[in-house]
Amino acid sequence: MESKDLELGELLAAAEAAPPGESVEVVAHDLKKRFGAECVSFLFVDLIGERLVRLIAADGAAEEPGEPIELQGSVYDRVLQSQRQHVEADGQGGRRVITPVTNRGDRIGVLEVTLQAADDTVLRQVRDAAHALAYIIVTDRRFTDLYHLGRRTTRTSLAAEIQHQLLPSAPCCEAAEFTLAAGLIPADDIGGDTYDYTLDRDTLHLSITDAMGHDTDSALLATLLVGALRQARRSGCDALKQAHRAHQALLEHSRGLATGQLFCVDLDTGLCELVNAGHPRPLRLREGAVEEVELAVSLPFGVAAPSAHRLQKLQLLPGDRLVLLTDGMQERGAAAVDLPAVIHDTRALHPREAVRGLTAAVLDACHGNLNDDATVLILDWRGKPRRAARTRPTPRR
Repeated sequence: MESKDLELGELLAAAEAAPPGESVEVVAHDLKKRFGAECVSFLFVDLIGERLVRLIAADGAAEEPGEPIELQGSVYDRVLQSQRQHVEADGQGGRRVITPVTNRGDRIGVLEVTLQAADDTVLRQVRDAAHALAYIIVTDRRFTDLYHLGRRTTRTSLAAEIQHQLLPSAPCCEAAEFTLAAGLIPADDIGGDTYDYTLDRDTLHLSITDAMGHDTDSALLATLLVGALRQARRSGCDALKQAHRAHQALLEHSRGLATGQLFCVDLDTGLCELVNAGHPRPLRLREGAVEEVELAVSLPFGVAAPSAHRLQKLQLLPGDRLVLLTDGMQERGAAAVDLPAVIHDTRALHPREAVRGLTAAVLDACHGNLNDDATVLILDWRGKPRRAARTRPTPRR
């Protein structure tokens, strides 16, 4: 066996030299070479976070994804929730090791390997390999559809394809100041929901929108809306100017109406500048109490009216949890869900798991058949980390 020290540079170089669809094979070859690993595979989390799809590393290249595996209640679910490596006997004298593959809070899947010997050093290096695999997949999925195909466990309509492409590539993001996670459960007849975020040097931008209509009509309207918001945001516009650009785009192209909520969060202070365009107000969990945030509500984007959208401010405090919703989380069958109670009951969970709890409650209330898209975005605010006080060096004697 070669040196057990993980040569990360060599691993990344090998991944770059290989075809983009062979990321798993590159990591598998590395683990087999250094530790004699067997049965190396990667399991994707699907688009709605309910199933896993296994991609097995063969001798030549990774095999095609197999049958989906239900995530709920499985050992993989425990690994992904805890973000801790799991080790157990494989029944044949070896050790089955399951390790989360996560990038900046986005749980991509798990790496599963069988090892004959697995001391603490080896297990740590498997964790390092899984961490490297996350970066490799994030890079390589720009060049191949393999990883997109691996996340699909149901047939996708044209409207759903358009809607999915409007969303950020990662539904979760962690930074020193915050953690955010989002989830979108599409209706049987796509309802036009989207969410978006991006992180600048000093500002976190968030949006949650709901384009009116269903199927491809709402998907095309959402495309225009999100495109206008991103174009404005990337031009340096604040929340009010972003709202104006989106509003004008819908008016000029006569595509229809959309509600939305835009946030610009100052990373230094936690002060939010926001616009609410006909959208449900957010809910805030602060010191154990859940309440609706009192905001003025302007008219939706695309409504021809003399009144302009209004810029408002909201101060976030360390420990706050802010929950943004679309009306699909509150209407018809979903109205039976006590959202504040669910938010309170899931307060100790990571935002990823709290999102799952909220969307699962709505799905259960609607018996799995949504009349409208249901979308939720959760922001946990920690605030600017305090820098450790400088200590004066001890004088030499």
